[in-house]
Amino acid sequence: MSDDQKPKGVKPAGLPTGAKPAGPPKAAKPAGPPKAAKPAGPPGAKAVKPPARPALRPPKPPTARVVGAPAEGDGEAHGLPVLTRKDFATPADVRWCPGCGDYAVLAAVQRVLPELTEKKEDVVFISGIGCSSRFPYYMNTYGMHSIHGRAPTVATGLKSSRPELDVWVITGDGDALSIGAGHFAHMLRRNVDLQVILFNNQIYGLTKGQYSPTSEVGKVTKSSPYGSLDHPFNPAALALGADASFVARTMDRDPKHMQAMLRRAHAHRGTAFVEVYQNCNIFNDGAFFDFTEKDSKPERTVFVEHGQPLVYDDGTKGIMLDGVTLRSVNLDDGNRSTDDCLVWDEGDKTLAFLVIQQLFWNDALPRPFGVFYIEDRPAYDAMLQEQVEAVTEKKGEGDLRALLHAGATWTIS
Repeated sequence: MSDDQKPKGVKPAGLPTGAKPAGPPKAAKPAGPPKAAKPAGPPGAKAVKPPARPALRPPKPPTARVVGAPAEGDGEAHGLPVLTRKDFATPADVRWCPGCGDYAVLAAVQRVLPELTEKKEDVVFISGIGCSSRFPYYMNTYGMHSIHGRAPTVATGLKSSRPELDVWVITGDGDALSIGAGHFAHMLRRNVDLQVILFNNQIYGLTKGQYSPTSEVGKVTKSSPYGSLDHPFNPAALALGADASFVARTMDRDPKHMQAMLRRAHAHRGTAFVEVYQNCNIFNDGAFFDFTEKDSKPERTVFVEHGQPLVYDDGTKGIMLDGVTLRSVNLDDGNRSTDDCLVWDEGDKTLAFLVIQQLFWNDALPRPFGVFYIEDRPAYDAMLQEQVEAVTEKKGEGDLRALLHAGATWTIS
């Protein structure tokens, strides 16, 4: 194992103490008035508009804070400094290849964090192994560079024991979906209250260019000189199949969209999974250029938004549901309109599966980006704390020494 691959701790050994300061919850984005529902019909009939999503439980406190002049609920109102992006940057040299998409993700996270927290000491980044897993070195917060595929395990333990902390998992397609696939899936089904950013570059970059669990069939690499035979994972579909309560996708070359997805993820109670299409310009350059470059992006991407029809290519095309099959329709010829297009409902898991799968494998259709699915269900760490408190109230604080000496014991001389 090379020095680059050895796991290394990067922050002070102790974890921060003290709960987050109380603050006002995020104001939920008001839902627009729903359009009149369209009648259901046979295959090819117009889609029915989903109802406005009901308000979920209040967002995680404390959250949104305006950076600038102190206001009620801001850091300075609590005797804390108002944070900026610079507060989350470290003096460490960023050791990614020049031009790597990881830089864009780092910048996006550093830009949104001042809005999401008042104390950087309450924030923890935990990573596994891979290029993306250097991330904690470059965040001026607490963090841990753990071992191959085990970031979900470490993060679950930390959040369960210190639920007041704001925990982020940083991983890659190789780290999370190969050796860490089991840990990844169990974290999602448990619904631990943390954010997961998966850097997907469809290659093993740190170990110099072998094909990964997301590489396309036929990928020629150092470990597949005649083309990979492996069927690739669709990470968003995998997350949904593991019963993730929040699934989203964004890209490194659309910083505004990426920041919006990070804000949505942070506001969610439970495991919020965000897949980032990230370019590896050394070993897999251009893997996602169809979706990220200005000449092809309009025709090859569709951005989903709750309550809005699926339209793309500057509004000239749309996605229509024909039975259980998605197909593209022309909105410019006068034969179809947005009323014929599928309307997005981020609370519909069946719809999310349909779109995530069909728009992934069919190159004739655009690739979807945005929040695919949100489910409001109890977070594992919150339920665990409630269980511990209930048992403690019933049986008392307990005595570790008494427990160790309870039952049958014997002495070895």
